[in-house]
This record gives sequence, C-alpha cells and structure tokens, in this order.
Amino acid sequence: MQKLAMGERIRQLRLDEGISLRELARRADISPSFLSLIENGSHYPSGTVLERIAAELKATAVDLQKLDSRSSLSDLRRLLKADPGWGAVFEALAAGGQNGTLTPSGVLKKLGKQK
Repeated sequence: MQKLAMGERIRQLRLDEGISLRELARRADISPSFLSLIENGSHYPSGTVLERIAAELKATAVDLQKLDSRSSLSDLRRLLKADPGWGAVFEALAAGGQNGTLTPSGVLKKLGKQK
C-alpha cells in the first residue's frame, strides 16, 4: 500500500467527512485556493494552519506532518551534492519504481530496514 502525501491525506479526510473544499477552507480560516494548493501538494501549510485543518478533520497535526516529504527530499539533495555518484542510484530507483520492478517495501527489505 502506497503512503499518501500530506495534501492527498487532507483531501481524503475531507471527502471522508463529507466536507467541501470551500467549507473546510472557511472553517480553517484560509482561502479555498490555498487549500486546493495544499491538497495538490504544491504548497504546505504553516503549523498553525495545519492544526486548524487537522482539528476540522478530526485528525492530528502531528500525524499529518509525518506525511510531509520535504525533509526527505532535502536529505537526498544534500547527499547528491556531497557525492554526485548517487545520481545514477536515484535514476535506477526511479526507473525501477516506474516500471514496477522496485517497490518501497522491496527496497527497504533489501536494505534490511523492514522485515
């Protein structure tokens, strides 16, 4: 099962609660366009805004924050900058993910990070 990104999870929770995008935006005191950008993953909310959204969706901001992949991407960029050879590794991972020969759980298993 693929883990959802923060915005996708917010959308899923909103739909599960039967709340329109405009209604959730009103309740969270943000614009509907900003909420749409959050749900589409192109913008991320501040901690305060995330707390308001989470409260309206009967979720916790901490659980939603765990789905924020920006720190992982920053780590990958630093690794690549330190050793450009990682570029070929990332390309192979991406290709394997796209053609279905690699899965996140399969890679973690091979690395001994998952049982």
